Amino acid sequence: MKKGQIFEGVIERVDFPNKGIVYVPEEDRQVIVKNGIPGQKVRFVVNKFKRGNAEGRLLEVLEKSPLETREPVCSIFPACGGCMYQTMPYEEQMKMKEGQIRRIMDEAVAGPYVFEGVKASPKEFAYRNKMEFSFGDEYKDGPLSLGLHKKGSTYDVLTAADCRLVHEDMNKILVCVLEYFRERNISYYKKMQHTGYLRHLLLRRGDTTGEILVNLVTTTQEEHDLVPLTEALRSLKLEGEIVGILHILNDSLSDVVKSDETRILYGQDYFYEKLLGLEFKITPFSFFQPNSKGAEVLYETVREYIGDIRDMTVFDLFSGTGTIAQVLAPVAKQVIGVEIVEEAVEAAKGNADRNGLTNCKFIAGDVFQVLDDIAEKPDVIVLDPPRDGIHPKALPKILDYGVERIVYISCKMTSLARDLEMMQMRGYRVEKMTAVDQFCETVHCEVVTQLSLTKEK
Repeated sequence: MKKGQIFEGVIERVDFPNKGIVYVPEEDRQVIVKNGIPGQKVRFVVNKFKRGNAEGRLLEVLEKSPLETREPVCSIFPACGGCMYQTMPYEEQMKMKEGQIRRIMDEAVAGPYVFEGVKASPKEFAYRNKMEFSFGDEYKDGPLSLGLHKKGSTYDVLTAADCRLVHEDMNKILVCVLEYFRERNISYYKKMQHTGYLRHLLLRRGDTTGEILVNLVTTTQEEHDLVPLTEALRSLKLEGEIVGILHILNDSLSDVVKSDETRILYGQDYFYEKLLGLEFKITPFSFFQPNSKGAEVLYETVREYIGDIRDMTVFDLFSGTGTIAQVLAPVAKQVIGVEIVEEAVEAAKGNADRNGLTNCKFIAGDVFQVLDDIAEKPDVIVLDPPRDGIHPKALPKILDYGVERIVYISCKMTSLARDLEMMQMRGYRVEKMTAVDQFCETVHCEVVTQLSLTKEK
């Protein structure tokens, strides 16, 4: 098998994340082909070899999968890379994710454990409370577009005017913003040349409150009057309500949504969302679970897995805006959250005050360094690290506490599998595990693991 060779085959299964496995009989080997659905017959070209594995780029779907029993629900599927599996029934998506988790975890976990399946998101569509849309063009020198990147492309942007992952309010706002700048022939930022004005449209909407924060991200290379845009947005007929319109200035060379300066064009720079009876103030860059209803299922699962914590001190490490800490605080002696993003810590403190919780403490800093300065010792630890998992220097320090119970929440199951190796070596046993599907139609899933200490260190 060589690079550039073209083959046909059927995707036997899809491994995490998004790795279709195709068996090529004439070569007697498997090839990884991304962006497919189990059961599809595909044509692909071999484009690289990685760690001895052949990888191919999907050229064409020759035959639909038997699992594809639904029609696409948006106009840019399957070209868009925003979601993959909308033509599969939701039950089949969850079965596929369960298989992905079991194939990884059955190998990573030492000894027997209970897998409690995948819990469904209460909403399959219109579940996202946050979306980052990019400005660009659909093809070179084409008209201005605003939406999501074409599958496999870092440059081509498809206009997502009818995206079904978000509430219809967000689509109306996107169309309004796009038409405004198209009419005025305003330039978008070109990543290679580092020239242009429009970068991103960051939208956040409270699922329970309906409050919407509109964030337009541009460079400082041009100046434009945004008052008419603000008026156009405020005149939209929406189910929810726009409570803030912000102009975020970002001259960073990297393609990330960040702020060098934020100007309020209208209203305020925050909105409110409610989870499990608690209220949270969320700013443009606050971390908050992107599926509010799914987050309630996730946090109820965490509360169940952590068990009875009366008269106990709980460490919530990588605590973000303190959502988990505040869900646990009413049934704990105290909860201490550690988070490296200072803005998130300030938001967590404000949210705890708003919810009348006096037994929460939040500390800004790197978990690896902060643990040395905390006088209290935990009885139970909750871990909710970023996608790459826990830093290998921080994990031993966490395990040194020797707490009897740890609950680990992972948004990337391969990172969890890696961290479990050290945790099990240090005497922790995986008791049970479940997943909460917060990202319907996509490759992602949250996995919750309960571990207990079985022997002295």
